[in-house]
Amino acid sequence: QVQLVESGGGLVRAGGSLTLSCVASGSIYSINAMGWYRQAPGKQRELVASITRAGSTHYVDFVNGRFTISRDNAKNTVDLRMNSLKPEDTTVYYCHAEVIPSETYGLHVVDNWGRGTQVTVSS
Repeated sequence: QVQLVESGGGLVRAGGSLTLSCVASGSIYSINAMGWYRQAPGKQRELVASITRAGSTHYVDFVNGRFTISRDNAKNTVDLRMNSLKPEDTTVYYCHAEVIPSETYGLHVVDNWGRGTQVTVSS
């Protein structure tokens, strides 16, 4: 049904920038919060940034003002602009969305995840 597809990952030098993009498709009535998470090998998935439908944002401490999350409700997309990247930012980044499927008539919210996109920052 609902699918999230990430793009924009790749290889960048320390201090450089990348913009990750995610688009949700399928039978979607609306999407509440959207966010970006990361997961390093052998570690738990952790939040990087989130954004409500109204545009309120939240960032974890390690971002330190370097990242900006944004969304387009008409297109069901969410982006993460990453500046001043550090080698420790290297990992897989996942898109997340709280989706209200059309067939639920607004009664249920379903967590959806993308497959992830690799970000590698060289020193």
